[in-house]
Amino acid sequence: MHFARLRRLALGLLAALASAGASAQSWPARSIHFVVPFSAGGANDLLGRAAAEGAAKALGQTIIIDNRPGAGTVLGTDLVAKAAPDGYTFLVSSAGVLSNGMIRKSVPYKPDDLVPVAMIGLAPSVIVVPPSSPYSNLKEFVAASNQGAGLHFSTAGTGSTPHFVEGLLATKYGAKLDTVPYKSGAESVAAVLGGQIDATSEASIVVIPYLKSGKLKALATTWTTRISAYPQLATATEEGFPEIRIAHWAGVHAPRGTPAAILDKMAAAVDAAMKDPATAKRLRDMGIEPIGGSRASFEKFIDEERARLGGVVKATGMSED
Repeated sequence: MHFARLRRLALGLLAALASAGASAQSWPARSIHFVVPFSAGGANDLLGRAAAEGAAKALGQTIIIDNRPGAGTVLGTDLVAKAAPDGYTFLVSSAGVLSNGMIRKSVPYKPDDLVPVAMIGLAPSVIVVPPSSPYSNLKEFVAASNQGAGLHFSTAGTGSTPHFVEGLLATKYGAKLDTVPYKSGAESVAAVLGGQIDATSEASIVVIPYLKSGKLKALATTWTTRISAYPQLATATEEGFPEIRIAHWAGVHAPRGTPAAILDKMAAAVDAAMKDPATAKRLRDMGIEPIGGSRASFEKFIDEERARLGGVVKATGMSED
């Protein structure tokens, strides 16, 4: 009887594996959902839509964008973390998929409930000041911050990319900055435009129009390479600040348990989308750098990003308001 039970279990396992293999081979058989945990129109949303459009062509199925903003990306992230791991629900992820668990007292999902699938691309952050500001580069800005009471630096809230830029400036280079959190990047930039705040950083796609119109002045871009759409701006590394390495990135994550064959197919589809010449040009013209790549390269990026952000959180004591 014991042998019979073991035989039934073995046969059941083989049947389940065969079913999963067949499911992965026939995938996708219907529309796929990309959950974007931001409102429409921002860098993450635009990257998600570009990836969805190109990946849909490669896979031969529609990919529907589902904007689910709220709770600092937690709402949309939790939705995907709890979704069936069948290859029909993915998260258009950002740094929040890593940092929320570091700075919030609790999140409704575990860090390993989601697995990295593919890098889409990134919008380098740009440190900006009002056009009337006396600072022409990042060195002058950091030096000035150490005189008197320091300078005011606005962010899009606790744990936002501008907050991490401020944290790196403070902990790695001794900048004396008073952090002023706003509810969104739009409000944070508006405060600099209005001259109420000394500086902020925001995604290239947001600030480049202001730079070109002369309404803002850029001190540096915070990624490792210059921005394709604004190549005259030096990187922070070129200005002597190599630790200032951060960007507004977007990738694709899936619920843990999604078959590896499906993850591989999606990663290849996203990579193809980012390598499409027309798509790549459209993104670069907006200030977004298409990346793509393999599952392995995205996993490596995630590991490095987790370590880098974790170091800033620990050094600054960054925590939920």
